[in-house]
Amino acid sequence: MVSSVLCRCVASPPPDAATAASSSASSPASVDPCGGAVCGGPDHRLRLWSLFQTLDVNRDGGLCVNDLAVGLRRLGLHRTEGELRKIVQAGDKDLDGQLDFEEFVHYLQDHEKKLRLVFKSLDKKNDGRIDAQEIMQSLRDLGVKISEQQAEKILKRKTHTSLVVAMLVPRLQAPSLGVHLQSVSHCVQIFDVGENLTVPDEFTVEERQTGMWWRHLVAGGGAGAVSRTCTAPLDRLKVLMQVHASRSNNMCIVGGFTQMIREGGAKSLWRGNGINVLKIAPESAIKFMAYEQIKRLVGSDQETLRIHERLVAGSLAGAIAQSSIYPMEVLKTRMALRKTGQYSGMLDCARKILAREGMAAFYKGYVPNMLGIIPYAGIDLAVYETLKNAWLQRYAVNSADPGVFVLLACGTMSSTCGQLASYPLALVRTRMQAQASIEGAPEVTMSSLFRQILRTEGAFGLYRGLAPNFMKVIPAVSISYVVYENLKITLGVQSR
Repeated sequence: MVSSVLCRCVASPPPDAATAASSSASSPASVDPCGGAVCGGPDHRLRLWSLFQTLDVNRDGGLCVNDLAVGLRRLGLHRTEGELRKIVQAGDKDLDGQLDFEEFVHYLQDHEKKLRLVFKSLDKKNDGRIDAQEIMQSLRDLGVKISEQQAEKILKRKTHTSLVVAMLVPRLQAPSLGVHLQSVSHCVQIFDVGENLTVPDEFTVEERQTGMWWRHLVAGGGAGAVSRTCTAPLDRLKVLMQVHASRSNNMCIVGGFTQMIREGGAKSLWRGNGINVLKIAPESAIKFMAYEQIKRLVGSDQETLRIHERLVAGSLAGAIAQSSIYPMEVLKTRMALRKTGQYSGMLDCARKILAREGMAAFYKGYVPNMLGIIPYAGIDLAVYETLKNAWLQRYAVNSADPGVFVLLACGTMSSTCGQLASYPLALVRTRMQAQASIEGAPEVTMSSLFRQILRTEGAFGLYRGLAPNFMKVIPAVSISYVVYENLKITLGVQSR
């Protein structure tokens, strides 16, 4: 919303043009964020220079927060100091606390490209104009219903339709380019590759008010359950390789599957999957509730958090959720590693662990698990946003929506990078969870286990089981997406 303020000033036509535009009330209007001039062209640059001089009230060749406040007020636009400070911070490349002309031009041209993309998304007929029906349809997609008369009033009230676009941009900006990305973002967030350490999803005000948020969560939980069940054999193989593979016991993928089937039959491939599916619901619910509360503490007054705020809130919410359900993580590892007949079920496993090892056994590996949340969530979020924004900057021409397959690819790659960064901690966690079940095994700490692995197996030992872990990524993502989309239809989730 802050960025659109300046674009209004650039795009506004001179008074005579404004009078002419307002006189043709019923005709659809053309939109050009550059105000009719070619972006970057000489005419457009002159417009920017004229605006720059208007805003530079103290004539020092730079725009500070005070310049913007006074200059925009003279133009009839009133914004808070916090909003204006964000403009300066976003465009201030040399960090001198103000915008020189080149920084001002670069900032506006970057935002104008976003306006063009949003305009093309609004221009349903692809005729270079926005009419009342297109405004109604675009707002309806956002969950806002207006009448045709109200849409006509919007066109009448704005002297230039780029003002309409500027007005709509705040409603279209979900964390980067718009609510167009929001519904696809939901399906990206339900990627389930077995490690639920991603930053929680953002829900719009309308989704929270209408109850759509819980339907998204239920659809995501169902998709995760099906995805985990379908890829459970690979997940169990990963756990076995993390715990038992070594230089002297070089377990391969085919050999691991053969060993599991020989020991317990084909059914044994799904050992540990029951508890892995059961923990989806409490973990997702606790994480969502914690995230919503932490957002109020670390966030600004905006509906959508900035990247670093999402990382902090998401990491803390993940830590709270993991702490709450961590005993189930230990049970999942023990059930996956059990021999035939060792436990009659999950409750029997929990009783025996409690009786033989005490309550502390349910928190073995807790420290490396908590430490793994930050690199996983941070890298996953950073890589996803970087890839998505890079694609939009380079390839987005006709739409602000990169499409589901681009976002799925970005999500898959970011999740893979996050797993690579946190995998050594995940391996140490799993070994610590399993170590206590071995009779006579010495008590190990995280640091001593790291040193032991590096000394006996080298750095490669920290990545045992990585192959089956990566093998399940693509099928897990594909299954999650297909099931999620079908559950959305069943639950009546509105797609934008």
